[in-house]
Amino acid sequence: MEDIQIVDLYWQRDERAIRETDMKYGAFCHRVAMNILRSFQDSEECVSDTYGRCWDTMPPQRPGSLRAYLGAIIRNLSISRYRASRAQKRFGGAEVLLSELSDCIPAPDNMEKQLEAVELSGYISDWLVRLSAEDRALFLRRYWYGDSVKDLAEEMGVRPNALTKRLLQMRERLRHCLEKEGVSI
Repeated sequence: MEDIQIVDLYWQRDERAIRETDMKYGAFCHRVAMNILRSFQDSEECVSDTYGRCWDTMPPQRPGSLRAYLGAIIRNLSISRYRASRAQKRFGGAEVLLSELSDCIPAPDNMEKQLEAVELSGYISDWLVRLSAEDRALFLRRYWYGDSVKDLAEEMGVRPNALTKRLLQMRERLRHCLEKEGVSI
């Protein structure tokens, strides 16, 4: 079923919308949640919460890309759950991803920095647009959706070490771009 048809089911308040969403995007949602949480049970709950959030937000929302809409919801819910769990114990999922980006993106500590973060997101978006489609997809899959280097390398038919080097070079280019814009790292 096409995304627009699934969104229409949400707008019609037809419960088939959730079933169709799960059939088309269930594996994607589970992968994103597992990449961040590293817990099957927590991932299952986040996926279920994602479908509930879709039900609650459509209408009035009418996403142009259901995959992107689901991706944003599942990622935000997974990070929230990760932060709640992290207060109790440490995991490797999101922590590893954030540590890889920490040398090129400052962490927001206060209100002023949060306002700067909005500006920062604009710079990052501009930088992403200038990347090749393959590099942009690679960067987003690694740092937005949390796909492992091993899985990405396997899909691309390259060695994980080569892909790690490529990601490092991309992060260095991002850092250079941000420094050029006056962002202090």
